[in-house]
Amino acid sequence: MIDSKRVIEIAERNIAGTDMFVVDCTSSPSGDIELIIDSDTSVSIDACAYLSRAIEAELDREQEDFSLTVASAGIGSELRSLRQYRKLVGSSIEVLLVDSEKILAQLDTVDEEGITLSYDERRQVEGMKRKQTVRVTRRYEWSQIRRAKEWLDFK
Repeated sequence: MIDSKRVIEIAERNIAGTDMFVVDCTSSPSGDIELIIDSDTSVSIDACAYLSRAIEAELDREQEDFSLTVASAGIGSELRSLRQYRKLVGSSIEVLLVDSEKILAQLDTVDEEGITLSYDERRQVEGMKRKQTVRVTRRYEWSQIRRAKEWLDFK
């Protein structure tokens, strides 16, 4: 079985000096390798093809047969690295918390401890009979977040 760490090392060496980065790499016992990359701007098909050829050139098919897929992290895919979160500051994301609460919000800040989100919430306001929509800004630690992904609102 080809080691995922080896594939990541080859990929990182080949994308050094660009704004691309490795998000994830999985390798199965049957030889299926999937490498997910992302970029601070965008990832072109040509970049994926180049990286696929560069990785295949360094792996020996004679020693072990494999299937390699190099793809970019899609809009609906789960955010896995701090760099992915950082590129989405100011954008809308969908966050699923550990307690199963789902939040659609704007990502305000990101750091090593967690994220800050802003979203509208219906609350009882003093002096008002009905609940009012209020803009809430709340901080969430990484331990509170089960998963998050970019959210595109087509409204």
